[in-house]
Amino acid sequence: MPRASRSRPSASPDTFPSDRFTLGTGDRALDCRPGSPEVSGAHVMGILNATPDSFSDGGQYVTVEAALSRAAELLSEGASIIDVGGESTRPGADPVSQEDERDRVVPVIDAITDQFPEALVSVDTYKPPVARAALAAGAHIVNDVTGLRHHPEMAAAAADWNAPLVLMHSEGEPGDLTRPREYDDVTAEVRDALARSVTTAREAGVEQIVVDPGFGFGKSDAENLRLLNEVDELLTLNCPVLVGVSRKSTIGRTLGTPDDPAPVDERLYGSLGATAAAVARGATLVRTHDVAPTVEMLKVLGATLRQG
Repeated sequence: MPRASRSRPSASPDTFPSDRFTLGTGDRALDCRPGSPEVSGAHVMGILNATPDSFSDGGQYVTVEAALSRAAELLSEGASIIDVGGESTRPGADPVSQEDERDRVVPVIDAITDQFPEALVSVDTYKPPVARAALAAGAHIVNDVTGLRHHPEMAAAAADWNAPLVLMHSEGEPGDLTRPREYDDVTAEVRDALARSVTTAREAGVEQIVVDPGFGFGKSDAENLRLLNEVDELLTLNCPVLVGVSRKSTIGRTLGTPDDPAPVDERLYGSLGATAAAVARGATLVRTHDVAPTVEMLKVLGATLRQG
């Protein structure tokens, strides 16, 4: 049965309150209003995995020296934010203790913020003690892939540091976030779940919140792609929307087949296409491994969208 058509919010930046759609503070503030002339399509969050087992680049940046070199590369390519993670969310990844995760990310964040004081740095963690240690080391943003479900007290950690908080939609427990779930209306259910997370964060005093539909986390390929096409439904939460599609399995299966997906290193163009669709619908933050080509694509996309 065909779905009812959905109305789409205006792309005018005046539609979105600047206090809710500004990320960061002072000279490092990012205007994340859809349609804003300061947004070249979207701001790019470069992925830096200080892990031995991430699905795409595990083991490449486990030393501080290697991570710092990668951060320099991401920034030179146009990343607005460096997202540092110390625990993989790939299927089958081993859980990491908060002590080990802290020991992976804190030295990296300390080195990046010392070497590149102009950079915005986020920490990709769902553990409040890791987030607090990362914020004390100089991180500016917390990126919680459980959307406060696992540790609601993460909101207090962000609020205590006046840090922006990214709330991603997922179901289940860490280590089991990518197992497919059943949805009757994936966009509506993701929006409603994120609304609950946003309420929890605001009640704890978090002022800057970003929502992420959780592409690749417990959704079918069709549901993942539908979420990108209906990103604007999430703008009703009055928060910027971040999407992270880079090199993920849905991209591989869409380019190839479910039984023979495109290899991870052959998913760039598919990732760019999916990203463009989400940004055209109102996403203004993009998390990616491939910063330079993403920045170039977004520059042209942003210029095109501003002609509308």
